[in-house]
Amino acid sequence: MKTAGIAFTGRGARLLSELIRKLRAEGEEAEGAVLSSAFQNMSEKRRQEELPEGLSVLTESLGSWTKRQFQKADGIFFIGAAGIAVRACAPFLRGKTEDPAVVVIDETGKFSISLLSGHLGGANELAERAAVLLGALPVITTATDRNGLFAPDVFARKNDLRVEDMGLAREAAAALLAGERLGFFCEFPTEGTCCPELHPGTLHRLNLWVGEAGRRRDSSLSLKMPEHTEGDCRFLRLTGQDAVLGIGCRKGAGKEEIEALARRILEMAGLGMESVFRIATIDLKKEEQGLLDFASEHGKEICFFSAEELGKVSGSFRESDFVRRTTGVGNVCERAAVLAAGPYEAFLAVEKQAEGGVTGALALRKRIIRMEWGQEAETGRNLDRYSAEG
Repeated sequence: MKTAGIAFTGRGARLLSELIRKLRAEGEEAEGAVLSSAFQNMSEKRRQEELPEGLSVLTESLGSWTKRQFQKADGIFFIGAAGIAVRACAPFLRGKTEDPAVVVIDETGKFSISLLSGHLGGANELAERAAVLLGALPVITTATDRNGLFAPDVFARKNDLRVEDMGLAREAAAALLAGERLGFFCEFPTEGTCCPELHPGTLHRLNLWVGEAGRRRDSSLSLKMPEHTEGDCRFLRLTGQDAVLGIGCRKGAGKEEIEALARRILEMAGLGMESVFRIATIDLKKEEQGLLDFASEHGKEICFFSAEELGKVSGSFRESDFVRRTTGVGNVCERAAVLAAGPYEAFLAVEKQAEGGVTGALALRKRIIRMEWGQEAETGRNLDRYSAEG
């Protein structure tokens, strides 16, 4: 996780320096700065003496710094008044699916407050982590956390899933707070115990469906969903991107030819282009414009591997002597697809297909859904105890 912090005062700077040091000790990428106003009327020598380790003096405006961190950081710490942090962030807010986690910590280190993107951005967890490192009290205000309930967006983030309808996700969270249960349908294997708020295999007014993005056949529903005759029901889709297209092609193959075979392969797997997170091939194809255009048009990352790298991939592949003589390895598309799925274990969902001078194969990562809903009620109990103590 890439984090950045800004302190508003000299005292806050010392606290930020401690936080950054401890985050770095845990292997995190962290940077920090302090407002120049914290060292007003100091000589340059005195400023350098007073500047805590790991921090720099801000040479740009707070707004400019905040904008830059919104573009590159996963989490932002403001050490100081929450009001200043709110005004600094306000011009750059885009939405809960895009904004980084924002945490405010008072300069005495007493409270660590999750301010923005508590669930999807991970600010709740970041606030709790900072609280542990600094000996502060975490302040979490999201309703599902305070009530110890399942939160669909947290569940999605922990399992690297995309929430396809944030409006419906908010409605689902409200239903849970009102005491409803959600039907739960999942096409992936799961590990762990399902939480009480979810009812696996039973249709409710609102339901969670966990599956591959672009899935054309909802096999998990057809196998598990009982007949339903009482009113409408809706599904909040939490989806993953697990498919890798491995492509091999003759020199000068066009984008349209590659597209046609890719679509056919995806159709064979019952998937759409939305499920593809990566395209892979051999490094001999780095200059193939048709392949580059295909990847660019669909906004997909493309990986290039050497023949040596492809040759080391373990598994059973459909080898070709001609391909080996031409490229140095007996199969490009299948090996590239499996290799590019790493570091996850993967399997070939569609073996080598050929059409119009293009070969292709589809690998899928083996995804396991962790049934972690875990909104710890401990934070709420700590806050209640603190209030009782005055």
